[in-house]
Amino acid sequence: MRGRGGDASPRTLIESILAGSEAIVALGVTLEELGEDTVVLRMTMRPDLTRDGTIYHGGPVASLIDIAGDMAVAVRAGGGVPTISLRVDYLRPCTGPRLLATARLRRYGRTISVSDVDVRDDQGRLCAVGRGTYSSIVG
Repeated sequence: MRGRGGDASPRTLIESILAGSEAIVALGVTLEELGEDTVVLRMTMRPDLTRDGTIYHGGPVASLIDIAGDMAVAVRAGGGVPTISLRVDYLRPCTGPRLLATARLRRYGRTISVSDVDVRDDQGRLCAVGRGTYSSIVG
């Protein structure tokens, strides 16, 4: 593993990155599952993340997608990586007590990597999808 991750396990690396970012902590994003080239993050609903107390605002949902995509690359890169571009499509209102974002590493390249992310509500309904392009270089 390259970057600041050193000899840390992938789980320890991701939990460290999540805990080390004030923005991520403020959103309440936590690691749910970690697999080979897959990361699942959870975001629990709070009133400040919603439009009206029941529907997540698009901004936190987009942030969740970006963070999840980044973490899928970070496992291979050995640390957090910069976002190059991000696309988000909202398919239905994101509601419920929590959202789960499943990021799959689509391509890991020498300089550029791509992750695809599905966001589902607590009933398993797909409510948003995204694709992020990231630097493969920690920084």
